[in-house]
Amino acid sequence: MAMRRAFMATLILAGSMTGTAATAGAQPVHDDILPASIIFATSTGYWEDDGNSLPVERAPTTTQSVSTEDAKPQQRHGYYKLFAVRQPDKTSKVYLQQTELSEAGPTIISTVELQEINDLKPYVTDIRPENSSGMIKEPGLFATVFLKTDPAAESDGWTVLIDEFGDITVEKATN
Repeated sequence: MAMRRAFMATLILAGSMTGTAATAGAQPVHDDILPASIIFATSTGYWEDDGNSLPVERAPTTTQSVSTEDAKPQQRHGYYKLFAVRQPDKTSKVYLQQTELSEAGPTIISTVELQEINDLKPYVTDIRPENSSGMIKEPGLFATVFLKTDPAAESDGWTVLIDEFGDITVEKATN
């Protein structure tokens, strides 16, 4: 029995060393694809437009147009990403990104800081989409950011809503 255990241990050790040697020459995995400071992220909701809409922004601007008379607008679409970034003081900042999907791959169109949440200097404990099925029938976004303003307190929910027109609403959740 002792001989069998020694043989099995040798096989396991040899197998793990072979696997290590085989992967040693392989392309290394990039540990920095997602920075360690990103503590929560969700991609949820979608948007689409005729190519004339401005990226998501916080304050309405004057009459701006992204198209020219010579350029023919092209249909665009994409999704939203909501994420929390841990700060050195252990609080978090929450951002909203608008990403366009095209044949060339995803492209970030805009990144907006959610000031209503960030002004609270929150400790973000979770971010959840309204629906995890991946099937959303209407354009927009609805997600809940769970946060604490005191590390010893219970988490409060804050909703982030983007309507079909791209208007952003951030408010304390009401149950």
